[in-house]
Amino acid sequence: MSKKRGLSLDEKREKMLQIFYGSQDFFLLKELEKLGPKKGIISQTVKDVVQSLVDDDLVSKDKIGTSVYFWSLPSCAGNQLRNVHRKLEADLQNSKKRLAELEDQCHALKKGREESVDREKALDELKAIEEKHNELKDEMGQYADNDPATFEAMKNAIEVAHAAANRWTDNIFTLRQWCSNNFPQAKEQLDHLFNEVGVTDDFDYLELPAVVPLGPGEQTVETYN
Repeated sequence: MSKKRGLSLDEKREKMLQIFYGSQDFFLLKELEKLGPKKGIISQTVKDVVQSLVDDDLVSKDKIGTSVYFWSLPSCAGNQLRNVHRKLEADLQNSKKRLAELEDQCHALKKGREESVDREKALDELKAIEEKHNELKDEMGQYADNDPATFEAMKNAIEVAHAAANRWTDNIFTLRQWCSNNFPQAKEQLDHLFNEVGVTDDFDYLELPAVVPLGPGEQTVETYN
């Protein structure tokens, strides 16, 4: 013999509601766990089934003292279903109204866009113009470095970097002089230390690059010493 099929969740919910509707009484969870198996609902699943009914507002629950009671009346379920029905009806009407609006917009947008030789020609011309626009845009990108605004920004950045570099050079000279004044006995070790980090005898302030004109109408370039 084939094994008896267990109840689905919907079937368990329906059986559980029959328990409530049949008695129209209040129940503790442990009482429902004893009644559930009589309807084919194993006691271990009663809690989950009841909770699903509570979540859907088909079963009410309340805590009285330390005990939690569950109940459901046919009239309450009927009101709940009527409320759901009204909401679904309202959603359906709104969806139908929105569909009609979108259909009207679609028809309006199609006007003047009927397939024709002139329309196909216009679309081809538009496509050619867009391709040419993209080509010119790419070509302009190749000359971005020669843009006056870009050149001016680079020039300003060089000036800021130059000032910062000489400021740190001045700090290094100050530090070196301070070390010489305060540790004259360690002059050789200090010179060796500064040489290791690049502060040699030819270490000096940076000079700003000279601006060299290229010719009439051309940008200038900067050369570095």
